[in-house]
Amino acid sequence: MSRLTTTGEVLQLIRSGEAVTRGDIGRVTGLSRPAVAHRVAELLHRGLIMEDAEGPSTGGRPPMRLRFDPTGGVVPVASLGARRTQIAVCDLSGRVIHRTDVDIDVEEGPAVVLPLVMDIWEKLLDGQGPVVGIGLGVPATVEFAAGRTESARVMASWTGVVIPPIIAERFPVPVLVDNDVNVIAMGEHRIAYQSELDDLLFVKVSTRIGAGVISGGGILRGALGAAGEIGHIPVRDGGGVLCRCGNLDCVDSVASGTAILRDLRAKGRDVSSLADVTALVRAGDAETMAVVRQAGRWLGEVISGAVNLLNPAVVVLGGDVAEMFQPLVSGVREVIYRRSTQLATRSLRIERSRLGAGAGLTGCALMVLDKVLSPEAVDSGGRRVAAPAVQ
Repeated sequence: MSRLTTTGEVLQLIRSGEAVTRGDIGRVTGLSRPAVAHRVAELLHRGLIMEDAEGPSTGGRPPMRLRFDPTGGVVPVASLGARRTQIAVCDLSGRVIHRTDVDIDVEEGPAVVLPLVMDIWEKLLDGQGPVVGIGLGVPATVEFAAGRTESARVMASWTGVVIPPIIAERFPVPVLVDNDVNVIAMGEHRIAYQSELDDLLFVKVSTRIGAGVISGGGILRGALGAAGEIGHIPVRDGGGVLCRCGNLDCVDSVASGTAILRDLRAKGRDVSSLADVTALVRAGDAETMAVVRQAGRWLGEVISGAVNLLNPAVVVLGGDVAEMFQPLVSGVREVIYRRSTQLATRSLRIERSRLGAGAGLTGCALMVLDKVLSPEAVDSGGRRVAAPAVQ
């Protein structure tokens, strides 16, 4: 490094594995031995790193290895969904320590839902370490810098709500809020793919349809947080279905789980849930499989445009519908490879989610940790990672 490396930057080197001994830090940064010792001592004192077993020797006494200590604090997180909400507490590596899934009607609004989520956090936090930050994923477009929800997909009563101050009244720590699909995309990218791919498109197909875009290794939110809102891109020959946004034949209105249930009921099928659809698919019901595959074709039509525009290395399909229905995935593949450019699909992979439903919780934690463990935050944080423990 060409300038004096800070304590926060040394922590980043240790977390990434680029430097795991004091000697490594000196070689990578050019810092003197006393300067390295000072920064390591500070990180040890603050509980951010620990000294591990002895490392390999090159002659003489083997060096002690340094590693990040994920037990130095916790991150409460929640991923709100239309039908169920996942609530958890994670350590400083993003690993889920405690988790519970609850049925919450998000349409009851933030005045009801947020206190319930915070009550559950307090129960899960019993006996845990200091809370360093809180992460929340919501099924809405989010103006990320302000934590304000806009254009909520399934919870209109939340539109225009600034969430962080509400939570911070009870938990005085940094509170970050993002679109639910964005945090899932972050979790898939960092954990399932080990950040090996710089460009990933995650498409969630559930009650509604949305996408999260990883571009150049980071989440792409756009100017106001609206990037990835593919649900309201219209498809051809959708039959004139009126979408809740007021337009016709949006992919959300013809290919989501809600749309599949509606179309099957119109054909006389007795389906009350996606599990009923799964049973018909497994039984080989031809008409059900045709409806599901057509939904996949419409979805593939929209995703193919995104593939041409963004050129991702992988398209990851997640959410209840994508995880349950192979005919839908087949329909998506069919259209993407037919309609996207040859160069964009030359090495393109189309895969189902590797992490499944837990990706959103992990993504929420990583979103918070990227902030509170950034070099700037660590260098300005005194002797703590962030705020004191919330009792």
